[in-house]
Amino acid sequence: MKREYPARPIVGVGGVVVDRGRVLLIRRGREPMKGEWSIPGGVVELGESLVAAVRRELREETGLEIQPVAVLEVFDRIVRRKGRVRYHYVIVDYACRKRGGRLHPASDVREAGWVQPQDLPRYRLSPKALRVIEEGLAFFRKVRPGRARPVINKKPLALRRPQRPGAGY
Repeated sequence: MKREYPARPIVGVGGVVVDRGRVLLIRRGREPMKGEWSIPGGVVELGESLVAAVRRELREETGLEIQPVAVLEVFDRIVRRKGRVRYHYVIVDYACRKRGGRLHPASDVREAGWVQPQDLPRYRLSPKALRVIEEGLAFFRKVRPGRARPVINKKPLALRRPQRPGAGY
């Protein structure tokens, strides 16, 4: 399925990876948001589970092996151009732990790096990306090291007010 001007929404995943108090950021190498800093992630392939997709995407983009431990957010990102839907993603973002590998940008990523929370404003993240990262950092502050089990939240996500169109990352 083509990503630009799709016939239907595309399911995507993202991973907020926290390691030693730092968060993993990538600079996107292609549209949408080419050249912008964000969290790593990508599109779910046919027949692939969400958890398998986030593991694969982060490995392909960063070289890291990760363990998704909780769903942080589910939202849509719709970008319109001249009255048409140019991009429409339904995105599931996970809190993730680093399990192994060596960080190196690959796939459609221009740069990748570990960032201290106080340095996040320098990266000009979208408000949505910043909020999801803050949720991930808060999640890991609440969980004792080694205690987060791979799961996906047992309670349903609270419904949130819709963002303005195109306000995703």
